[in-house]
Amino acid sequence: MTVMTTSLEENMKYLNRRLAVNESFDLVYRVIKIGERNACIYFIDGFCKDELMQKMLQYFMALKEDELPENAHEMSKRCMPYVEVDLQEKWEQIEYFILSGVFALLIDGYDRCLLIDSRTYPARSVSEPEKDKALRGSKDGFVETVVFNTALIRRRIRNNELRMEMLQAGNSSQTDIVLCYMNNRVDHEYLDAIKTRIRNIQVDALTMNQESLAECLYKKKWYNPFPKFKYTERPDTAAAQILEGDIIILVDNSPSAMITPTSVFDIIEEADDYYFPPITGTYLRLSRMLIAILTYILTPTFLLLMQNPEWIPAGFEFIIIKEQSNVPILWQFLILELAIDGLRLAAVNTPNMLSTPLSIMAALVLGEFSVKSGWFNSEIMLYMAFVALSGYTQANYELGYAIKFMRILNLILTAIFGIWGYIAAIIILVVSITTNKTISGRSYIYPLFPFNLRQFTKRFFRLRLPGAKE
Repeated sequence: MTVMTTSLEENMKYLNRRLAVNESFDLVYRVIKIGERNACIYFIDGFCKDELMQKMLQYFMALKEDELPENAHEMSKRCMPYVEVDLQEKWEQIEYFILSGVFALLIDGYDRCLLIDSRTYPARSVSEPEKDKALRGSKDGFVETVVFNTALIRRRIRNNELRMEMLQAGNSSQTDIVLCYMNNRVDHEYLDAIKTRIRNIQVDALTMNQESLAECLYKKKWYNPFPKFKYTERPDTAAAQILEGDIIILVDNSPSAMITPTSVFDIIEEADDYYFPPITGTYLRLSRMLIAILTYILTPTFLLLMQNPEWIPAGFEFIIIKEQSNVPILWQFLILELAIDGLRLAAVNTPNMLSTPLSIMAALVLGEFSVKSGWFNSEIMLYMAFVALSGYTQANYELGYAIKFMRILNLILTAIFGIWGYIAAIIILVVSITTNKTISGRSYIYPLFPFNLRQFTKRFFRLRLPGAKE
């Protein structure tokens, strides 16, 4: 049976078997009387508002027989004391809405189900995101409920061109995915391609939410670590990207938004660039770019100069390691690269009450004692400390790790082949970035290639708003 019948007994028998209501304690059904007709309600305990359901049941049970319409359509128009009401006759859709938390009402003699969207999801309050913090600007952030997230964007863009399209993916999970875009600014060819890819996703469930969706949307080459998406937990950043003509993808149960298409310059941008005056925002942006370059070249360049001390410029001889190295310099760098990631993982899993004393212990052991024990030289510790701290100037974790992988490759090639390995590693980095493509197929380094002077200036410098008066 694919559609409903007018017999309440047959409909209940089919739905009870499909939903296994006698086996799941939280899936509740109840037979009631509405205007002397038998009726049945289905809902999931925990998703429906108790006070609202109580008022609706009181209203339904108070209806008299002559007040009850002859069909579901008239019932929804005349006797439904709620705003969000839908009619559905296909069992597949009815099951989906019930399992999503919608209140379902079946009445004997009606060939369609009345779906009352009175659901409420368990959710935390809107607060400042832990990751995408800004010194100025709003302090609200996305949460795990997609309806709240769309409301945060709607609050910032009050335009009739703003679209919020909902799709589903995952055979079992049926995860809600929302595409947010400006209809008069988006690339519709790219938008259609994104919709097609989402509809054609053949997976059982999006177990890891956005990352699972990203892997389904773009079958990227594993050897190119540079990210194809930018993630943000800030509604103001998402709204700004929508107004730029980009597409924002919201996934239910995920407290962040995916921005696409994304170039490397989009990933480097942060909210603080726009919450300060143009000159300050420009300084912050250029500083972030310069630090990203330094985190890549600092340790390989130091290793190259230690292999060739005669190349050290006059006046910089003090950088030469004066103490004996018990462990080769390359292995010191590689061990510390791994140790830094170990400290990051430990920090994530450390209880808050223990984070301070354990941080002090880690600083003592990896700082002073590791140098005195002879494992590491103090110069190596200094440069790796700079690299570790500078990595946090990039809000995007994927970009930070892409730079890290390229830096490790440079260290290894420099240690083996010297100056030629150093040059080859830089060429590999440049080729990885320049040959990379966004998910829309556009150049990853646009507006450098193809060159666009206006966009190039906008990416590197924080300019005044177009409508600002002099």
